Amino acid sequence: LIFFFRGFIMSICSKTHLCYIVFLGVSALALQTSTTSLCPPARLRELLDQYADPSVEMPLLLPCCYDGLTARLVTRAGFEATFMTGFGVSAVRGHPDTQLVSSSEMMNSALQIAEGLQSASLEMQNVPTVCIADGDTGYGNAVNVKRTIWNYARAGMAGTMIEDQVQPKRCGHVAGKSVVSQAEAVSRIQAACEARDEYEQAYGVPGPLILARTDSLKTDGMEEALRRLQKFREAGCDMTFLEAPQSLEDMQTYCSEISGPKLANMIFQGGLTPILSPQELKRIGYTMAAYPITLLSASIKAMEESLVRLKQGHSTDDLTVSFADTKDVVGFTQYSGQESRYRVE
Repeated sequence: LIFFFRGFIMSICSKTHLCYIVFLGVSALALQTSTTSLCPPARLRELLDQYADPSVEMPLLLPCCYDGLTARLVTRAGFEATFMTGFGVSAVRGHPDTQLVSSSEMMNSALQIAEGLQSASLEMQNVPTVCIADGDTGYGNAVNVKRTIWNYARAGMAGTMIEDQVQPKRCGHVAGKSVVSQAEAVSRIQAACEARDEYEQAYGVPGPLILARTDSLKTDGMEEALRRLQKFREAGCDMTFLEAPQSLEDMQTYCSEISGPKLANMIFQGGLTPILSPQELKRIGYTMAAYPITLLSASIKAMEESLVRLKQGHSTDDLTVSFADTKDVVGFTQYSGQESRYRVE
């Protein structure tokens, strides 16, 4: 439509400065529209609108990644979106999810993930898979929160989650967590939303969408959790996340009382939240369903079994893919094609 309009304007304008000005204006509009429609936050917003439609039977599925390889696997499997799990990022560095990993380490992981998503999308000729990053507590005060949002924007993240735990935070499904005051929690989300908007004002493209999380259900009860989530919405967040509801009733209450896109967190085999099918989650009112440790726990199981067999001198062939498939997954096929294309004789 943009290109048709451009041609129409050119056909009716004489070859004057006016025609040239109009042409530049339409070209700029085309460029801005194209850029905005392809940027990760805009793509994520499109997906949220799409999966909010009652006629869509499942929520947006987010298998969680934690490095470049898992990002590539998610894209190669055909998923439209993913979530960068802080649990996984910590685990592959040899740590539990207790904020032992620094802000700079998280940013480095985000860059690796963004590159993995991009490279696999190019190979598959798919629309790039978008990623929501784990921003933890924002790594300091409200000013640190704003810097976190800008850093994730520069890393190509479509969204960023900010939560209300006391630092150092920990996985929401383990004991010992606590939350900051409601006022401080809202201040974090307000700062994140303002950073999102300031990024758009500065660069003309949307900043990362803000996913506001509360862990206060465990510490302060459902009424306080709902109050916080409502204030997060009033502060301007794009999505909300009630961490670790322990009953179907809690999940239903959250979905009925809080507006906007909502995230469910499905931790199999030991998580606190009831495991529901994607269809059941959508019927309750969830827009997104994250699977934070599925890839990590699956890889642990496979690696532990492989190590047992290696130690016993047994074959691991049934646990592994071929060397050819391994090379393809990590990108050798695409690399060889690009190498041939640019080879200088």
